[in-house]
Amino acid sequence: MDFGMPFLIETCSQKECISLCRRLGLQFIEWNMNFPQCQPENFQAEMLREAGERENIYYTLHLEENINFSDFNQRVRRAYLDTALESIELAKKIGAPLINMHLAKGIFITLPDKKRYLFEEYSEIYHENMQKFRKECECAIGDADIKIAVENTDGFAPYEQEIIEELLKSPCFGLTLDIGHSHAAKNVDIPFYEKNRGRLIHMHAHDAAGAKCHLAFGDGEIDLRQRLLMAKEAGARVVLETKTVEALEKTRRYMEENFQDLC
Repeated sequence: MDFGMPFLIETCSQKECISLCRRLGLQFIEWNMNFPQCQPENFQAEMLREAGERENIYYTLHLEENINFSDFNQRVRRAYLDTALESIELAKKIGAPLINMHLAKGIFITLPDKKRYLFEEYSEIYHENMQKFRKECECAIGDADIKIAVENTDGFAPYEQEIIEELLKSPCFGLTLDIGHSHAAKNVDIPFYEKNRGRLIHMHAHDAAGAKCHLAFGDGEIDLRQRLLMAKEAGARVVLETKTVEALEKTRRYMEENFQDLC
């Protein structure tokens, strides 16, 4: 089972991040495209490929979190789609096997009795737009060994589960389980992941206490072994998704002391 690290705000450059990855004995880096350093135009693909071969590491990508492939404004939606297609081309250049994405819940209207999500209200348009997204990604990926994994955040609504099931009809798509997000949402998504266990290909692993996520292993209340075993059984790679170098180092030590059989 491969373990990796995210791009951290403390690692100011891609080279610095690569150095930290190797020092900690990890297998890959997930470039977070919310950062300016991780925009497609700022990647030196040849340098990254050479560094990967030299240091025996590889890379995955994390799309910007505010990306919305079903925005009702066609120009905005086109820009998001083009961003995804550009990321697929980048993944090909740097040999990244996976692109992680969040699923936008969209805008909601607050009524006296409840929130009404527009993607649920206008489900026909929502499904049509997401099917176009799936088809464009399939065409862009072609026969490349690249998958797009949908990550949970605060609990998938029923209309989101429906669209994920549509995406999973394509072999180009899979699932990311973020165990901290899941814990904060009282694990409401776990039955959905159990139902689609064969499509789990990626995991974001960090400890959590209540709704406080991205803690170092051992600083929260998650049954970490249970979740890592779930990843191992599925053949999923695991990002140790802390937010600081200190927490990442602590997590790595915790793994050596407690999970040598899984590493």
